[in-house]
Order: sequence, then structure tokens, then C-alpha cells
Amino acid sequence: MNKTTRLKQLILDKRILIMPGAYDAISAKLIEKAGFSALQCTGYGIAGSLLGKPDVGILSFDKMLEQTHAICKAVNIPVMADGDTGFGNVVNVCHTVECFEEAGAAGINLEDQVFPKRCGHMNGKQVISREEMAAKIRAARYSAKDPDFVINARTDSIAVYGVDEAIIRGNMYAEAGATLIFVEAPNSEEDIKRVIREIKAPVSINMCVGGKTPIVSYKTLEEWGAARVSAPVTTLFGAYRGMEKALKAMMEEGVDPSANHPELVCSFGEYTDMIGLPEVEKIREMFKA
Repeated sequence: MNKTTRLKQLILDKRILIMPGAYDAISAKLIEKAGFSALQCTGYGIAGSLLGKPDVGILSFDKMLEQTHAICKAVNIPVMADGDTGFGNVVNVCHTVECFEEAGAAGINLEDQVFPKRCGHMNGKQVISREEMAAKIRAARYSAKDPDFVINARTDSIAVYGVDEAIIRGNMYAEAGATLIFVEAPNSEEDIKRVIREIKAPVSINMCVGGKTPIVSYKTLEEWGAARVSAPVTTLFGAYRGMEKALKAMMEEGVDPSANHPELVCSFGEYTDMIGLPEVEKIREMFKA
């Protein structure tokens, strides 16, 4: 089964699909190693890890595509790309979908913010018209070579017009050809329940550490009927705290953290096993190189 079909099936399954965010190949490999069935590329994490900048539309199309390609090649599970606003109008959306599909993505996230976009849990967001976004979704569906390629249509309209508008847009985007409707930043549990109940398509909810949406257990979201929950920044924030602790120990104790705090770092062997060094050595031995 190809990855597009697998991702679509996971979304349509009655069990909720939990998709952590990957910002590089290592974080992607760790998500797969932990047993998750699929992952998403996180624009927030990629902007932060590559540029040390916030997710405010600074990351270029080329950098996002290159990082997505590396993530897709690193794992065997389906990957959903982060296509931001499609990087322009319907023509740009067509190009974006074609390129990310060729890069190995099983689906793509497209959002209805005005460019330059902002992280979904930041203030000051603006959105394009319903009609313009619906046209982008139709263009995305038209451009995807694989009919099972997942179009994840995200609306940020709650922040601008409220939950009623988000529901209207969600249904409109589904009619335009979206596989999944991602309603960003509901402000209450009741709003989460409403969008899941009133949008006539699979709905995705974002659980963002420190964000505007109340943190709800995945089991509860499943009981409410959510198709997917995304956790875009958990890997990034976990890596941040882990590196901070290891570097603090190094500075304060004057020795590598592995000496006194082995729990803060992986072993050399564990890391090289994960990145495939044993396989490389097998090839070298096979060809005597």
C-alpha cells in the first residue's frame, strides 16, 4: 500500500490519528521509532531550527521543500507536508502540491491565512475570503497526481470571525475537495465539540503546548469524534529542554554530561544505530571500500 492511501485510511479510521510534528530527519526517525503511524512536518519547528526565527512567513518555499524531502526519505511512515498558504495564488498552489508530492509527502496542509502567515496560536492573524481558499483547495486537488493524496485544509478564521465562520468554511473546503478539515485554535472545549460535530468531514484538532486551545486528552478527542490530533511542537520543545539541561550540566560541572547525567544524552552507539551506520558498514564490507 502506498503512503498516500495509508494516510487517508488512518484519517478515515474510527481511531484518532496522532501526528507529532517533525522539524528534521532525526526528529522524524524518533517519531517513527516511538511507534506513531504517521507524522507531519512542522513549519513552526522548521523555521525555528533552520533559521532561529518565528513562524511568520519567513521560511522560503525552497527551504521548506528541501527539509520535507529529507524528512520523507528518513522514515517509512506517511508524512504530511506543511504547505503554509500555498506560497501564493492558485497557480502557486498547483506548483506547491506537485513539488511536495514529488518530494514524497503523502499529504499537505494548506491554510486560509493572508500571506505572510503567522503561527496559528499567535495574535494578529488575517484570513482570505472563503471563495479564494475554496479555489485553492480545488487547485490542490486538481494538481495532485495520486487521488488519495491528502489535502488538509486549515482554517484560522476562529481568531478573526469566530467559530460559526470556521464551521461554514470547513464545510465549504470539504466540498471543494479537502480530505481533512483542520480547525486551528478553538478557544474552548465546547468549540472543539462544535466543529467536530457540525463540519461534515473528518476534523483535525491541534494540541499546541502553551497555545490558545485547551489541552484535551487524545482519548477524549477520539470520543468526541476527531479524526486527527496534531502535536506540532512537542519534539521541538522537548529537544530544546533536553539540550538546555545537557549544556547547563556541561557548563556547571566541567565534564561531559554523560559522566554524571547519562539520562540527559543518548549513547554513541544508540545514535549511530538510529542513523544507519551499521548498514553503511555492511555496504563498505560488501564492496571492500
